[in-house]
Amino acid sequence: MIHLHDIRYVRLGTRDLDAATRFATEVVGLQLAAREGDTVYFRSDRAAVRGDTRDHTLAYFDGDPTEHVIGLELRDPDDLEALGAALEAEGRPVHRGTKAECDARRTRDFIASTDPSGNRIEFLARPYNSGVRFHPGRDIGIENFSHIGLFSTDPKRDTAFWTRVLNARVSDWLGDATFLRINTVHHSVVLMPSSRPGIQHINHQVEDVDDVMRSYYWLRQQGVKIVYGPGRHPISTAMMVYFEGPDGMVFEYSVGVKHILPDQEASYRPRQFTLDGYNADMWGSFHETEGLPREPAAARRMRLVV
Repeated sequence: MIHLHDIRYVRLGTRDLDAATRFATEVVGLQLAAREGDTVYFRSDRAAVRGDTRDHTLAYFDGDPTEHVIGLELRDPDDLEALGAALEAEGRPVHRGTKAECDARRTRDFIASTDPSGNRIEFLARPYNSGVRFHPGRDIGIENFSHIGLFSTDPKRDTAFWTRVLNARVSDWLGDATFLRINTVHHSVVLMPSSRPGIQHINHQVEDVDDVMRSYYWLRQQGVKIVYGPGRHPISTAMMVYFEGPDGMVFEYSVGVKHILPDQEASYRPRQFTLDGYNADMWGSFHETEGLPREPAAARRMRLVV
């Protein structure tokens, strides 16, 4: 059986590499790790927190802004061949990375494929780590790159692919959106209903709720568009704020995400949440991003009454 270890990176195309670099460092607060040719690499993980020394967690490259790629690390590098066979059996494309492609992704080996919605996924065997300490672009309190929201043209179909082929586990549902975990974190991938593939948002965990709120006010002062929050997700218990970056990509800071520990796996049952009331945000925030409810129903009713 194939086992994933963690989400490793996101690769995003952009027409303005300099502007994307400034946003990633000066606004999001990531560390510029390297710039090679038409690709810029950024780090966001503090080794002291998780024992995690990922070489990079975000890469912007000169290309079509609709080009989104996620990198997932295999728990056992020797599973790469078996994964390729499993993907081919599912009718998914399989491309083995060349030496140059592996170097560009900072890994010894990888297979590129897609999920049934067409989302581009790279499965990594022995990705590189860094011994360099993380130095943030600004003092935001980022601890690690934690999860992504992924658009899905058929969440039920895609959930079956992720759970059957990749051994992800369903944590909860919000409407038709599926929250998937691949380690103890409540979700590493959220499959969000849409008419197209792509990455819906990119999450970074911060140290505490003060970091979330400081960023909220700082982002507003800088004229960065807030698309959701501040708020708290009942599903994962995380407190969060979402904001818009280059090419319409949404970034999120959050803290307090739920973990499902190994001794809880056997007894844990996924829960169904609806899109009504305060099930997406228990504080009542509304937002302007595709894939999530626009405004809690209770808040809409309250506005109509007032």
